[in-house]
Amino acid sequence: MSGSFTDPHEPMKLSISTKLFSAVLASVLFVILSMGLATSWSFTRGFLGYLNEQALERMAPVLPRLASAYEREGSWEFLRNKPDRWFEIMRPDHTDEPTTHDLRIPSASDLTGALFRIALLDQDKKRVTGYPSIADDALLRPIEVDGKVVGWLAVTPFQSVTEAGGSRFQQYQLQTSLAMGFVSLLLAMLIAWWIARTLLDPVKRVAAATHKLAAGEYSNRVQVSSNDEVGQLARDFNQLAYTLERNEKMRREFMADVSHELRTPLSVLRGELEAIEDGVRSLDHSSMKSLQGEVGMLSKLVDDLYELSLADVGALTYRKSPCNLNELLETVVAMFQERCNAAGLKVELKLPEQSLLLEADAKRLQQLFGNLLENAVRYTDAGGLLVISASADGDDVRVSLMDSGPGVDPQQLPRLFERFYRGEASRNRASGGAGLGLAICHSIVLAHGGSLTADHSPLGGLWLSLRLPRKV
Repeated sequence: MSGSFTDPHEPMKLSISTKLFSAVLASVLFVILSMGLATSWSFTRGFLGYLNEQALERMAPVLPRLASAYEREGSWEFLRNKPDRWFEIMRPDHTDEPTTHDLRIPSASDLTGALFRIALLDQDKKRVTGYPSIADDALLRPIEVDGKVVGWLAVTPFQSVTEAGGSRFQQYQLQTSLAMGFVSLLLAMLIAWWIARTLLDPVKRVAAATHKLAAGEYSNRVQVSSNDEVGQLARDFNQLAYTLERNEKMRREFMADVSHELRTPLSVLRGELEAIEDGVRSLDHSSMKSLQGEVGMLSKLVDDLYELSLADVGALTYRKSPCNLNELLETVVAMFQERCNAAGLKVELKLPEQSLLLEADAKRLQQLFGNLLENAVRYTDAGGLLVISASADGDDVRVSLMDSGPGVDPQQLPRLFERFYRGEASRNRASGGAGLGLAICHSIVLAHGGSLTADHSPLGGLWLSLRLPRKV
């Protein structure tokens, strides 16, 4: 029995939308709380402090007037229970007020109500007149006559005055904060919804497509709806899906080709052996040569596949050392000279007078040139021409191999280096082979840091151009 089981102790997984919404909401609430605290601190330490400073400044010009009045009257009795005379003394003097363009500027302390928070105290700090609710937190300024303190001018801090209406103020602030919080919550929800719609929806589509891709649906694609990072993610996903789809197709084709290429010589071998066993065909030199040819073809196929598999995993060893390219080409051409003569092919080898030296694996290069010549001999018509040339090109060496007709279809050129690919004209096994020769050549060239390209030959056939660095 199989199925999906959920661990009851596993923590609940939150979606990215929930996480994003929570993050936005938390950020908004944090900002609101911080602004509230900052406003409260600013109001307490800033604005209220400013009002108290204005009250002290308002007291400054009153002190000399009170001192003069005390010196004239001899006591504070002339002000006790006489508010009219108290306000007369406390009234701002016109000379204390700045003027601009003959327009009187109101005193800031009057606008803040400092006059109504000031009280007169005697030398023992007993209230004489003024604000009745003087407490211990009052701000005091001494009144001196002849160097002796005869009284005190006290102002009640604005904080103490407003304590009576503090509850109502706090209630108002609470209501305002709740309203702002509610509006901010709605705003946060709208922002989170907008972000989820514009940003997370494409991400969710990519996630869903990735889930399908992991299940083997390589044909799945994601619509690219933007040019930002999410759009780039969608494009990269589509490229990945295309690559996986192509690799899967190549894998299936490869398995089918391997099965076909192995089945053919095995079927021939089985037919030959059954004919000999049934007495239909005698075991003579001709039959042995036929069997040996099929075994040789099968063995070469297995060796080529093994070599390509080693190249794919990077396990194919290369022993690079200084070698002479001129000598390698002359050796390979000499090896194929007899086959070329039998096929009626003329071979022209064009090499520079100065030897071309490079650092490479000589055996692998010999295998490379052998496969290229093998391909040319197989597919060039009898009586044709094969031209091989080599030259220096800066830090590289170039080898060109051109043959006469038949030519190659333009649509086939990009696929010549694919494994098991053979043109329609080369499907005959008697001449076509398994289609691994050029794939092996391409692998050897890449291992040396070079390039191998195919194009139409001026002679009417195929033009293979090889570039190899002198030092890898």
